[in-house]
Amino acid sequence: MAESFRAFISGCEGARLTDNEKRFFRDARPCGLILFRRNCDSAEQIRALVGDFREAVGSDRPLVLIDQEGGRVQRLVPPNWRRYPSGRFFAQLYESNPAQAVEAARLGARMIARDLAALGISVNCAPVLDVPVAGAHDVIGGRAYGMTPEQVVALGAAVAEGYLEGGILPVIKHMPGHGRARTDSHHGLPVIEASRAELEQTDFPPFRALADMPLGMTAHILIPEIDPSLPASASPTIIGDVIRTAIGFDGLLMCDDIGMNALTGLVEDRARAVLGAGCDVVLHCSGKFAEMEAVTSVSPELEGDAARRFDAACKRFAEPQPFDEDRAMALLAEGLAESA
Repeated sequence: MAESFRAFISGCEGARLTDNEKRFFRDARPCGLILFRRNCDSAEQIRALVGDFREAVGSDRPLVLIDQEGGRVQRLVPPNWRRYPSGRFFAQLYESNPAQAVEAARLGARMIARDLAALGISVNCAPVLDVPVAGAHDVIGGRAYGMTPEQVVALGAAVAEGYLEGGILPVIKHMPGHGRARTDSHHGLPVIEASRAELEQTDFPPFRALADMPLGMTAHILIPEIDPSLPASASPTIIGDVIRTAIGFDGLLMCDDIGMNALTGLVEDRARAVLGAGCDVVLHCSGKFAEMEAVTSVSPELEGDAARRFDAACKRFAEPQPFDEDRAMALLAEGLAESA
């Protein structure tokens, strides 16, 4: 009988699983676990945490995710891990030497992938493919790989390829594009006042170019011209007509964290909304046990297209390929110094 998992990715409270969490993961069987800085003390501790999660679920197949973009979004931090440069470093390098910037982005991703693989982490929630515009909130800001879709495609693709070569699955985010947001979706719902034609020209192209990636994440944004009432993560129109059709993404689609204040209502209602809209998987990050129970109560087993996409993502795992670490360190030297 094939293994079955529920259509949600869960956080956990601390550096070790509690007995309640172990029982919960055994019974709920989420398709993934996401780690934050509160879960990351040391390499030995993370390996034990990941091992306990997989033992509780009874399988090595569930994904283990982290946000390790570099710059200000980095869960593994010194002194145990290197601090990596942000997307802005590669964007600035691209202005003077595009080929070198692309190479640096790929090799930087290879170094991060090596860090993650050594801990049993299998997925990095990167690259950011959002294209910022003047006046937008800095929630994307220096995380972006440039101000044009062409540059974001070139560098974002290099990063995604670097992760895949290192045995780590990338997550393209935040579909269909968070770069215009004037509000941080952690705190409120951004309203994107742009026409569909403008979005087709600037926001959608990076996601379309990387639509063959195995995993993707939605943005909690409102686009009134496309759906005036529902945020993208909970909009059947945006997920069906834009993400699945116009962008052409057929990978496993997770929402951004349903605990963010861009969404409203009870956590179980948020979970129902994103699943009903067409997300394959709910992402719930807080590690609050009562919320974890509420999310699992409305999360079905992965089946149909969602199960197919999960299986397809798992098939993208590959043995890490060798890379030139000396070359990587030389290309990243300035960015690593800035990030120290």
